[in-house]
Amino acid sequence: MDVLKKLTILTDSAKYDVACTSSGVDRAGDDTGLGNAVAAGLCHAFAADGRCISLLKVLLSNCCIYDCKYCVNRISNDVPRAAFTPRELAELTIGFYRRNYIEGLFLSSAVLRSPDYTMEQMIGVLELLRGEYRFRGYIHAKTIPGADPALVARLGLLADRLSVNIELPSERSLSLLAPNKTKRAILGPMRQVSRSAAQSKAELAVYRAAPRFAPAGQSTQMIIGASPETDYQILRLTEGLYRKYELKRVFFSAYIPVAEDTLLPALDTKPPLLREHRLYQADWLLRFYQFTADEILDEQHQEFNPYLDPKCNWAIHNMHLFPVDVNRCSYEMLLRVPGIGVKSAQRIRIARRNGSLALDDLKRIGVVLKRAQYFITCRGYTGAHTSGPEATVRALLDPAAFGVGTQQLSLFAAPAIHELAAQGMRPALAAQEVREEAVACMTRQM
Repeated sequence: MDVLKKLTILTDSAKYDVACTSSGVDRAGDDTGLGNAVAAGLCHAFAADGRCISLLKVLLSNCCIYDCKYCVNRISNDVPRAAFTPRELAELTIGFYRRNYIEGLFLSSAVLRSPDYTMEQMIGVLELLRGEYRFRGYIHAKTIPGADPALVARLGLLADRLSVNIELPSERSLSLLAPNKTKRAILGPMRQVSRSAAQSKAELAVYRAAPRFAPAGQSTQMIIGASPETDYQILRLTEGLYRKYELKRVFFSAYIPVAEDTLLPALDTKPPLLREHRLYQADWLLRFYQFTADEILDEQHQEFNPYLDPKCNWAIHNMHLFPVDVNRCSYEMLLRVPGIGVKSAQRIRIARRNGSLALDDLKRIGVVLKRAQYFITCRGYTGAHTSGPEATVRALLDPAAFGVGTQQLSLFAAPAIHELAAQGMRPALAAQEVREEAVACMTRQM
């Protein structure tokens, strides 16, 4: 099989791996090597100067010895198979870089022969790139669960970011859908990467020339919708991963039915894109807004509100904490006001040192007053909270949940709207009916 045919097969096989993330590492180019890396972003992200930066996202091989029921590359699935040699993939990457097609590499693989053999082949690719070709661009590599710790250590010294896919939210689902994988085999490398990265930072503080281990940290990916775990369970697991292993990102991947099995959703099931969207919003609250998982969801409310983003949903269930005076309240409370983001909260904290802020000042700072007006007071403004709960709910409704094009609903439209549309109701009418019902229901709950 020629290299172009392999590339076609293995880039298509890699499309279910989530890698659209900032690189998190700066490495300047020099006269000794080829390329550079910037922390601003890679793979469908944009650098600070507006450039779109892209990765070559590819598998080393899709020939897998495992039979994970949710995976398109499982051994029992009849798909075209291919595998690169380390030399082929290294030359391909450098060729694409020199043509300015890419600025980095995202490398993953199915388990070829054994976890150790697969990792040795991946390390071979990276050693050629970093050694023979002196490539200084960004490399994100997936570690293979079950591989020898010595191989993980070698890979971490060659790649900028490592990731170990946790795959499914619970050990029970993992044993049912991926019987060849274990929680221990996944968390072991994750723990090793976390400790090695911390040790590397300590050594670099003493000796600048010390080797850097995965300087952009590590991430993981979780499949959503293939197993029965609730949003609350997934969010608590996410919070635990951040705290215990200091991950940079947890990625969520809405399950796309690719196999017929009694343990999996039916093939005609739509991917839970709105649920994935809500998880990313909640993840943002965990990482930047000082929320905990138990504040966003709890034992009594284990699923996200399809009509409100998690921050707005928290706000309408905690109206007793509002309104807050933006000139006096804490930074932590500013972050919890709908319509005030991290940058806006930081600007408010700086600006109010020099004087009392009015509504026009907040608008210039970047506060979304359409939402925030119901939760704040400031100089010369006593708040719109007296307008009543219905006006508050209408202002907070997520437009994406009711998005309707000229002919069809958006991918993120609420499930109830899709159900009405499937019964023959026009999408616009279905969205309007569900919107009014949602407003009435949430207003009664306030």
